Amino acid sequence: MGSITWGRDIAEVYDATYSAQFAPSVLDRIVDLLTELARGGPALEFAIGTGRVAIPLNARGIPVHGIELSPHMVEQFRAKPGADTVPVTTGDMTNTRAPGTFKLVYLVANTIMNVTTQDEQLRVFANAAAHLETGGCFVVEVIVPQLRSVPPGETRRVFTLDPDHVGIETFDDLVEQIAWSHHWMEVEGRLVRHSAPYRYVWPSELDLMARLAGLRLRDRWAGWDQAPFTSKSVSQVAVFEKAS
Repeated sequence: MGSITWGRDIAEVYDATYSAQFAPSVLDRIVDLLTELARGGPALEFAIGTGRVAIPLNARGIPVHGIELSPHMVEQFRAKPGADTVPVTTGDMTNTRAPGTFKLVYLVANTIMNVTTQDEQLRVFANAAAHLETGGCFVVEVIVPQLRSVPPGETRRVFTLDPDHVGIETFDDLVEQIAWSHHWMEVEGRLVRHSAPYRYVWPSELDLMARLAGLRLRDRWAGWDQAPFTSKSVSQVAVFEKAS
């Protein structure tokens, strides 16, 4: 399947459906930690999207460059204040190169799972390592697969049940680790229906991908607040460092 690309229909409503993640209580923690890890920059965001993280990080004085596969997401990004100082290269984060090297490469909001084969997820790590200077960090934010939440004999679960958003996850291929995320959302008075596959990835698998790319795990937290990661954590923020 390769990398999933968001079309115009999703790009135009993306910020509205993801509005809670723009709240300062959420975004400030992300930008604070990335600013610290960037050590003055520059930084590269894989899958920059509509610029939710890149624009405020750039405003903190960290020069940010982006890579984005969807031209429709880039179009939404370019319409925002502050976007004119953030260059974006259109392409796939598995192999697209941005000019220069970086102190920080980061990939947030579960986007590693939009790359739907293990080989291509490994290429994401290799591409991150190729962009990093020695001592630089690759940061990955991604959920921990929640297969234990699925009752025995079932292949699906409701993960969101709100008045304006119903989300159902189906585990379709346990061998290739492929699931589908199905959404029904009310956005500005209309119903938006969206489904897409993703490849879920385990913490130990991320660590092995990093090692194969010449990176090593430096830190892993349960979230951007740097809470300890445990076997009960449902998400992770992993920091991989390019050793000398």
